[in-house]
Amino acid sequence: MRLLLKLRAEAEQKDISLDYNKLQGFVYRLLQESGYPGIHDKGGYKYFCFSNVFPFGDMETGDIRNFIIASPNRTVIEKIAMHLATVKDNPIHIGDCTFSLYGSSSFNLTIPPAPLQIASATPIIIRIPEYNYDLYNLPPDERKPRYVYWRPAISFDAFVKQLSENLVKKYNEYYGTAVEVPNLFEQFFFRRSVHTRLTIDGKSYGVAASMWEFSWNHLSPAQKQIISFGLDAGFGERNTFGFGFVNIVKPRKTLPPATR
Repeated sequence: MRLLLKLRAEAEQKDISLDYNKLQGFVYRLLQESGYPGIHDKGGYKYFCFSNVFPFGDMETGDIRNFIIASPNRTVIEKIAMHLATVKDNPIHIGDCTFSLYGSSSFNLTIPPAPLQIASATPIIIRIPEYNYDLYNLPPDERKPRYVYWRPAISFDAFVKQLSENLVKKYNEYYGTAVEVPNLFEQFFFRRSVHTRLTIDGKSYGVAASMWEFSWNHLSPAQKQIISFGLDAGFGERNTFGFGFVNIVKPRKTLPPATR
């Protein structure tokens, strides 16, 4: 389930769309105020993700920006929405930016019949564990102790297999199932690399991430369930830091033939 926030800029302000640490702080504050005070300290997957602030760009007073929080846990989204309704007149602070809540709405993102296309809206982070270095024939100069972040110097097969493993594992842990899908992804298109930073316990770490598009001409019931889950839980790792938020790409409308 997803919650769309429409935010009105209360002053001239700089673009905040890529300030993942500040956006994460805002989301955690919302969760704490909505009845989930211990979620920051919870071990393992936390099963939520969030978008950039969009559209991108510096803001003038009165400009409207959008922000989406998603979770497969419907109750989480509903509680955040109820909390926002009680404080709708209060200012919203994200980093140095101040907004007012112009509006909000919750919705379910339903996968349409195939063909399906999904694109990453925020970069996807994937780690290759050291025990898989030989499996993916990692070049010697790319190998580091424990793990490496995927980058184009490593095979695309490694990215897709680790992404699939990550998503299936999250799905099974969330639902308590043992689903196996050997070929979760059908077609994939690498768009670009992104070098970004994670802030953990006050320390900043550089990471490699990437932007992708995925498409399917056919979806089995298991594929559809897991991909649907990923739309709300996020693709890849560090979803609660603002990474791996994906969207369904709407098909382009076919224009009618020109007439005289």
